Amino acid sequence: MRILKLITLSLFLVACCSSFALAVEDGNSRKGKYLFKKNCKTCHSDGAEGGEITPLSKTMSQWDRFFKKSKHSAEAWEKFSGQDLLDTNQFLFDHAVDSDQPETCG
Repeated sequence: MRILKLITLSLFLVACCSSFALAVEDGNSRKGKYLFKKNCKTCHSDGAEGGEITPLSKTMSQWDRFFKKSKHSAEAWEKFSGQDLLDTNQFLFDHAVDSDQPETCG
């Protein structure tokens, strides 16, 4: 009986963690990488006014919070459509420091 409870709890935890890791599913990571390189790197590269920012700058949950709370200035994001923001968020989320495929976007 104890083993059955442990297995059930383990399966529940795996299901919860899996759904959390896939929190950002509405964006296109490839398009997000293109948008990030084209629009964000001008201000967010080494020595630029916004400081260097890469996907490795935050964890997956930090990137999600950043986009959900619209922490960037409205001026910077006004040229992006809602889908563009989802795509950029997806790229940053997919390649965050704690992701399976961390990336710097070089």
